[in-house]
Amino acid sequence: MSPLSASPALARPEDVETAFYEAIARSDLEGLMALWADDEEIVCVLPDGRRLVGASAISERWRALFAANPRISVRISQSVCWNSLLLAVHHVVETFYSGNDPSPKSRVLATNVFQRGANGWRLLAHHASAAAELPESDDGNEIDDGGVPRVLH
Repeated sequence: MSPLSASPALARPEDVETAFYEAIARSDLEGLMALWADDEEIVCVLPDGRRLVGASAISERWRALFAANPRISVRISQSVCWNSLLLAVHHVVETFYSGNDPSPKSRVLATNVFQRGANGWRLLAHHASAAAELPESDDGNEIDDGGVPRVLH
């Protein structure tokens, strides 16, 4: 893993998250893997339900994903972020696009967990799940079939 912590551009969890999705858009496996924590217990759960533990498993799966579709881009929205001094949790809606096609291919709910360590902020876990296809209100929040914004209790 490369020492990206020296870069001021990755000084915040948001910067690591941005770099993560940019690496996906470039099919940049090395750049993507450099963003993960230097920990044997890093975890990536993909929308197909696969649970990958450790850098080797994560790297091999992303290598296969990039080989199958090297022109993936992801736009994130509806971010809900909890940040503290050493841990950050971001929940986002990922919208996937393929190539130059402007129409979205799928929506995924994702939780990104970041850890601050001696080498700065790194991705500790990425958990993605299929999202229901719900319309969005003008403020970007999902609404149910009756037009009422969903409320979490």
